[in-house]
Amino acid sequence: MRLLEYQAKELFKEYGIRIPDSIATKDIESGRKAAEKIGYPFVIKAQVPVGGRGKAGGIQKCHNQDEFELKYPEVLNMAIKGEKTRAILLEKMSEYEKEIYLSLFLNRSKRCYTIISSAEGGVEIESVKDQVIQEVGLGEVTEKVAKEVGEKIGLAENSIPHFVEILQKLSKLTVEKEAELTEINPLVILKDGSMMALDGKMMTDDNSNFRHKELAKYQEKTELEKKAEESGFSLVELDGNIAVIGNGAGLVMSTLDMLTDSGGKAACFLDVGGTATTESVYEALTLISKMKNVKAVLVNLYGGIVKTTIVASAFLKAYDEKVIVLPVFARLMGAESEKSKEMLKDSETKLSPSIEEAINNVVMEVNK
Repeated sequence: MRLLEYQAKELFKEYGIRIPDSIATKDIESGRKAAEKIGYPFVIKAQVPVGGRGKAGGIQKCHNQDEFELKYPEVLNMAIKGEKTRAILLEKMSEYEKEIYLSLFLNRSKRCYTIISSAEGGVEIESVKDQVIQEVGLGEVTEKVAKEVGEKIGLAENSIPHFVEILQKLSKLTVEKEAELTEINPLVILKDGSMMALDGKMMTDDNSNFRHKELAKYQEKTELEKKAEESGFSLVELDGNIAVIGNGAGLVMSTLDMLTDSGGKAACFLDVGGTATTESVYEALTLISKMKNVKAVLVNLYGGIVKTTIVASAFLKAYDEKVIVLPVFARLMGAESEKSKEMLKDSETKLSPSIEEAINNVVMEVNK
């Protein structure tokens, strides 16, 4: 789940990370009240789950009521990269000396969190050359490590204690909420050396959100995602063309990462879960068949609690009833995998001995 900026900042504030005065609104009447409360000048910021707002005109400075009446409706009715504005954040303008970048992300392949920081903020981190990248394990960042990172990016001595404090608080938030990513860009340095988060990004793991009921208020699920949840499995829609199916959050996410590394783009990831039945997997395939952008299906299963034969039976039923007419590429391992392979050998499923081979085949298929 990707939180909107104002939602991420609510959590930042809860963990003691300083943010500007701001109010989130969803219509012009509440916007007018918020404008009066905050006072001019402020910034009007479109709340969308994608980047690139600034270049698209989704962030506007507002100095008076006339500007507000013109710019608020314009931003509210805007679509950025196909995403309509979901809310507007009115945020008090801040004076500062410098922008820096700071983030923590979960590196699944190495099973650790990684800090990325830079003395240059406010831009896409991919375009920054002088990054500090440091792996820190799965626990919270220590004071020693935070200080080392601050020194490596060249912070002034009076700013380092503030940086250490913010990085440790961001780490605590990341670990306690089991987030996949937390980012402050820019993190600004004020005249006295203290710091403030001018923007915020946070992505949580949908497979761990059930342990965090406090995050439920931020979830905005599609109709297919809601139906999947009602049926007992996890489905997250994405913007690619390959449906990814697996059992277990770790397996599905690592498959997703490998697919991306190989040039593929996931249309969704579907975790059939530990209580899957033939009926629930069949229902999952039915939902996937309704996704118009899907061109192929990638299956990565390791039989354990959920036997691979359960999934194989669901696929055979879906083939018989013409629910699945797309090419399917699969790697099956673990409990009853040999039996599953025998069941599927004469079907449309193209079996591979490794997930790497299956991924290469599905990417070639969709790129024909």
